[in-house]
Amino acid sequence: MGSQWKKDSVYKKSVREGYLARSAYKLLDINERFNIIRKTDNVVDLGAAPGSWLQVLRTMTNGQLLGVDLTPIVPMEYVITITGDFTTPKVQEKIMELMPFVNVVVSDASPHLSGAKAYDQARIMALNEDTLRFTELLLKQGGNFVMKSFQGIDFNDLFNQVKERFYAVRVIRSVATRRGSTECYIVAKNFIGDADDDRKRSSE
Repeated sequence: MGSQWKKDSVYKKSVREGYLARSAYKLLDINERFNIIRKTDNVVDLGAAPGSWLQVLRTMTNGQLLGVDLTPIVPMEYVITITGDFTTPKVQEKIMELMPFVNVVVSDASPHLSGAKAYDQARIMALNEDTLRFTELLLKQGGNFVMKSFQGIDFNDLFNQVKERFYAVRVIRSVATRRGSTECYIVAKNFIGDADDDRKRSSE
């Protein structure tokens, strides 16, 4: 991260307000606009390090929170954290064991970018598709989903995949996103799910 990036106003605000990263404001912005998370929701945060989204989530819900990332997440009270690759079956099984009922999945995950545009976009899309597939296993019917992506080649195909699985889907750019970035968020509400899957059927 360059010095200019560190000195921008959103970064300074995150330091002043005690957030672990500026990305906290992206989730705050998304939830204010789309009401993704309710007070009783259980939430899984994929790609959670260092933990800024978990900090925000603790203020939004009294439900159970779980964060997973390849790098360690800052420990927080009442938050389960896992260090590992959420795209692997072993880690996925552990998450599903710890979180048998999930209302919301959020993901701010992104691969380390090389600077080679076509190569990076292909890796981003592959990670997004892995995230979507795992979300399908986690979410209860009617659940909500937020995933970071980057607009470019194959993005429309990804968007259409999400639309097949949720009743309402939007693509938005957060007010906290760096100017000039192609970063965006897919915000999906009301997971269609499987009516025959007792584990994911709503308890309401």
